[in-house]
Amino acid sequence: MKARIFLYLFIFSSLISLYLYVSYSAQVEVKDDKITSLEEQTGQLEDSLRSAQLRVLDLQYFSLENNDDALAYYDHLSLQDPARYIADKLLETNETKGDNPLIPYEGMESNFKINKINILNHRWIIADFSDGRFWGELFIEYELKDDLSVDFTLLDHLLYTRSN
Repeated sequence: MKARIFLYLFIFSSLISLYLYVSYSAQVEVKDDKITSLEEQTGQLEDSLRSAQLRVLDLQYFSLENNDDALAYYDHLSLQDPARYIADKLLETNETKGDNPLIPYEGMESNFKINKINILNHRWIIADFSDGRFWGELFIEYELKDDLSVDFTLLDHLLYTRSN
């Protein structure tokens, strides 16, 4: 009788062990599939991030902040951020009553004002302007003087026309 109990216990424990082995193997397989899927997604995200970083570097290529040669022109001035200073000075031209004096068009809906500014280097600026409905772009030459005044000269401009 004792031998039969041990035989039944042995068979029962063998069945439990077999069940645990099969169950664990299935769990491991599912987890491996998940890991593989996540590794593929991670690779795709890394590629996407890399291409986004390259795109940002391309967009920043023409930028005063990333142009050490152009920034060298302002070493003798006590400016922390020359690009911000110049952009602020250009935005101050919006404060005049009526249209911005640098914009050679009369506003149709309201007054034309400068919205976005991209300072290319120590000489040139590209700016976007709008009156709320119509918009255009300006190509501006500027000179930052030793007394921290800034002279702006309009080099070229365009106004987009709406095709309704």
